[in-house]
Order: sequence, then structure tokens, then C-alpha cells
Amino acid sequence: MSGRQTDNAFRRSELKGSISEPTYSGALSFLRRRYSRELEGVDLAVAGVPYDLATTNRPGTRFGPRSMRQASTQLAWDPTYRWKQNPFDELNVIDYGDFYFDHAHPAAIPSAIEAEAKSILDAGPALLALGGDHFLTWPLLKAHAEKHGPLALLHFDAHTDTWEPDEGSTDDINHGTMFYHAVREGIVDVESSIQVGIRTTNEDTRGFQILDAQWVMENGVATTVKAIRKRLGERKCYLTFDIDCLDPAFAPGTGTPVAGGLSSREALAILRGLAGIHLVGMDVVEVAPAYDVGDISSLAAATIAAQEIALFAEARKVFG
Repeated sequence: MSGRQTDNAFRRSELKGSISEPTYSGALSFLRRRYSRELEGVDLAVAGVPYDLATTNRPGTRFGPRSMRQASTQLAWDPTYRWKQNPFDELNVIDYGDFYFDHAHPAAIPSAIEAEAKSILDAGPALLALGGDHFLTWPLLKAHAEKHGPLALLHFDAHTDTWEPDEGSTDDINHGTMFYHAVREGIVDVESSIQVGIRTTNEDTRGFQILDAQWVMENGVATTVKAIRKRLGERKCYLTFDIDCLDPAFAPGTGTPVAGGLSSREALAILRGLAGIHLVGMDVVEVAPAYDVGDISSLAAATIAAQEIALFAEARKVFG
């Protein structure tokens, strides 16, 4: 016998390193990391947030964390593409499992998400969240800002999500208004924040710099990377990636698809070009597998999340 084993989500003994396991078998965890709620000595916790009650179009992103875990099995054996160092040789990473909230009390869910994120951050690890609809970034941002102060926001999306809520509501649960609230409440430093891939109309930018999808196409990856790096500087940054930033040809499995978006290749190249930004928190959201084709949206999202982990490993080298 070879000595290899399956179900490394539960059976692996070390948090570092990568283990080869058949992609078609075994318990699912993100990139075959060990399931654990033990946070001592952990550098990064990956957690699912299966929430989709704030969506304005097609529901189903509650199944996004599960689908990303499944898609990630074919990425787990290989060092993250085009990075000199495998982040899993440097970081202790766990799959924390999914956040819990009571669907029968929807008004209480945002505070439940914020509290669980805060408990992880207070224990020491950074957090990579797998969504879920994009509203969940709002309670996550609040938890991160409580620890780090106002953050630069690096936002990949088809939508700005800065629309003003009806009648000036301050407690609306809507995946199109979160960053309006984030600016209004000073959670993000808008002068250091940037939105990439936008292709819907919102005349009030709320102060964000916007590199829309047409701008990215016309100027190219290298210029896009340069503009993002200039905007962020060395400020602590939260990276949120809505999968509908990608064109529906590359990510049909989402609730609010918009034609004319970035390709997977462009998005991944931009992320790799951002090595060294001061990343302290991140998420990938809005994967709705019921509308997917051949799991390509889930695979794109899992690959983007893996790149975010590599970015975080680089940030640890630069900023500690």
C-alpha cells in the first residue's frame, strides 16, 4: 500500500503543506484543508457563509460555499499557479466550516455573521469567506474594521453596490446597498478604495475610483494593476470578489449576471499582479450553482479564492 489516505479534511495531521487525494472522493473541504474550530496557531480560516436572503434577482447562493469546496478538490494537489512559493508551505490554513445563523429570524442574521467573524479575528487568524450573496460583506467589513480601523476596499463586481436604500433606510438587508452604508459609516476609506469590472450605471460613485469593464479591456491587465496599486498604496485592504465581475460566458452560475465582463484569465492575472498589497481580509461571493454550466462558475470562484490566499501569504511577508 502507498500509505496515502482519503478524507484528509478530517484525517490530515498537519495544517501546512498540500496532500494529494483523488479529486472524485473524500470529504469535501476547501482545498483539502483540515476542518477545525481550533484557532490557536492558525494564520487563515476559510469559512462558508451560506446566506442568500438579500438577493434582488435569482436566489441560490446559499449553496455557493459547498460548490466552491467541491470545485476546489481539483486544485488542492497543485501549488497555486504562477506563484513562486506555495502559500500552504507558509501558512497554517483551516476550513472552519460554515457560519451558523437562524433563517427563521432574518433580521438577526447580519449581527450573527458579524459576531462569528469577530470571534475568529479576535482569536488571531485572518478570514477568507465563501458566499453567499454579497450582502454578507457588510457584516464582515464591520468586523474587520473593528480590528483594523477603516479599510481600503478592493471590489471586483459588475455592480457598484452603492445604491442609496429606499427612504434612507439604515438597516436594509440588500446586496446592492452595502457599500453605500460602508462609506456613510466610515468603515472604508473611500479615497483609497477602488471598484473593478463595473458595467451597470450608478451616477453617484460615492467617491470610489471605478475601473469599469470597458476601461480594463481598453487599457489591459498591466495598466489595471498599476492603477489599483496606486489607489490602495500600503493601506490595509479588504478584497471582495463578486463572481459576476466575470462575463457570464465564464461564470453563468450567479444571481445577477451582466454581459460584457472580465474573462477568468484577465481576473486571475490582475490578482497575481497585486502581490504585496496589504491584504487583511477577503471573500468570494455570489456563486449560485443551480444556474451553472459544468461547474465553471464554482471552479472560477475556487481558483480566485486560492489566488486570494496566495495574496494574503505575500502580504504576511511584507507587512507581518
